[in-house]
Amino acid sequence: MPNYLEELKQGLKLLKMEWQEDLAQYKKKFLNTSISDKKKEGITWYPVVLKKSKIGMGERLIVEVERTDIQYPSSFSSGKSVSFFSTQDGYTGSEYRVNGVVNQAKNDTLIITLQADEVPDWMESGKLGVDLLFDEASYREMENALKKVISSENLRLSELRDIAYGQNPVKFQQITSLDFSDLNFSQNQACQKIESAKDFAIVHGPPGTGKTTTLIAAISRAVELGLSILVTAPSNAAVDLLVEKLIDRGISALRLGHPARVEEKILNQTLDAKIAFHKSYRDLKKLRKEAESYLRLAKQYKRNFGPEEKAQRKLMYQEVSRIREAASHLEDYIRTDIFQKTQVFASTLVGSSSFQLKGMVFDVVFIDEAAQGLEAATWIPILKAKKVVLAGDHCQLPPTIKSYEAGKQGLSKTLFEKIIQRQPESSQMLEVQYRMAESIMGFSNQWFYGEKLEAAESTQSHFFNSEESVLEWIDTAGSGYSDQVEAESLSTFNPEEARFACKYLNDTIKRIGIARFKENKWTIGLIAPYSAQVRMLRHLIFETFEFPNLRAFADLITIDTVDGFQGQERDLMMISLTRSNEKGEIGFLSDERRMNVALTRAKRKLILIGDSGTLTQHPFFDALLAYFESKGAYKSVWEFL
Repeated sequence: MPNYLEELKQGLKLLKMEWQEDLAQYKKKFLNTSISDKKKEGITWYPVVLKKSKIGMGERLIVEVERTDIQYPSSFSSGKSVSFFSTQDGYTGSEYRVNGVVNQAKNDTLIITLQADEVPDWMESGKLGVDLLFDEASYREMENALKKVISSENLRLSELRDIAYGQNPVKFQQITSLDFSDLNFSQNQACQKIESAKDFAIVHGPPGTGKTTTLIAAISRAVELGLSILVTAPSNAAVDLLVEKLIDRGISALRLGHPARVEEKILNQTLDAKIAFHKSYRDLKKLRKEAESYLRLAKQYKRNFGPEEKAQRKLMYQEVSRIREAASHLEDYIRTDIFQKTQVFASTLVGSSSFQLKGMVFDVVFIDEAAQGLEAATWIPILKAKKVVLAGDHCQLPPTIKSYEAGKQGLSKTLFEKIIQRQPESSQMLEVQYRMAESIMGFSNQWFYGEKLEAAESTQSHFFNSEESVLEWIDTAGSGYSDQVEAESLSTFNPEEARFACKYLNDTIKRIGIARFKENKWTIGLIAPYSAQVRMLRHLIFETFEFPNLRAFADLITIDTVDGFQGQERDLMMISLTRSNEKGEIGFLSDERRMNVALTRAKRKLILIGDSGTLTQHPFFDALLAYFESKGAYKSVWEFL
């Protein structure tokens, strides 16, 4: 058996390990566990308050709930399956449960599509909670996709598999040179590569280089050429961003699945909404009402009635069947009409297995954030592809892996990485970044991107004022600050460093000018690698009165983990590195790709707060500190105490 088939079979084995580990972790958190323990694990919100309910697109029931206890972490995100429960009379039995899907998740509110026709009475009385359910369906779809890739009964799929695994070369065709005036040279080169590729093209987009802009230009070009297109990404948010940009271009997009956000712009692109807006929808609604009316009449007849009534009831049931069949045909017609008018179909990787796309094959499948999708998930849309375009950055966040062993054995290696390594000629790196001042970009450029990046001319104005340095590392070595483990979550935090970070952020804002911040709407980001440190910082800024200036900036300040900032930027970014101990233990701070994300979010100023004695025992942080020192950006905490 060829090596690459062995590799794929190993991938299937690792996926099953991940599936088992994910399920085991879920069961450990969920089964035979008290509500208070599940809250601490972030898989239950309790109690929650039902704020409002409404009928949304496609006659779906949407509810909004708010949690009153926000001190705990949350694993809820859009697209996840959930179950509401009530603790009426101290009982949480099945009659007090109803399931749903999360549309939108914020710090303390959830918007959920309920799998019910109306809000159950018990949701409005008694104590209400919501549990996160285990997502087995996604694993099944990934497993099925890998099995199809291995068996490869489809000729085009086996060709793409062999190219992806380096068995055969990628092929390109000659095309007329492309030159989009709103794109730079490397972005145009990427579009050229996409159009000329016959099998795979890769857009390698480091932070701030306009990957989304390039992708939208390439998709727009494919639409002009009359090609059938599927656009996908691992997360709902990434898909929605692309759909939003396509709408701005006047391109007709159909968003399949559950949108991550509920802005009208996105909602109106869903199948439910497009059916509701269709010119024949009124007739469909009329047929459904007629069927309901006949059904009600038929049910009025009791059991002990004569042959005449029996015949009458039979006729009514026949009429219900006839009307329902007519409604079904009309719905099929509406759906077909919508599909024919759609220029771009959009879904998550797993969502592309939707029955609505059954049997469809696309000229081009675009996969954004491909360096964050598990290989098995990435193959799901490729099953429907003649040609594949992957965009992402394998020097930023990898996929989230639950099984340490599966990750170590290779599950964390994405298809994006495999193709970029085995078919380097398929890739075009975007080389001009528009986000960061050059000195903020400098270290990542050296460490990750082979010094190929250049800062756009516009970034020369990315600073607060001529006196304010763009980079600062404030070294807490010798201060006595030390990291601790939070008993409840086993996450790491450093209370003294958190307090100093808040004080220093407060002083920095005052120095630059509170009025200037507000006037320019400059944004502030505060990153901590550990959720316990994030909670500590949020508590100090938003729940105490120690730093009133910061509290007044609540609408401009975001505090989150590195993962929460992926794809985002802030004018001022501070990173509390948290780890400080005599053993030099830095845990997952040694994940360089995660640190690359943290270091490349800032636009005008980047402040690092951390203990050099602990951190620089790792070569990455040793090199990072040396870079800050070379820029005259090193300071000791003792200067401020």
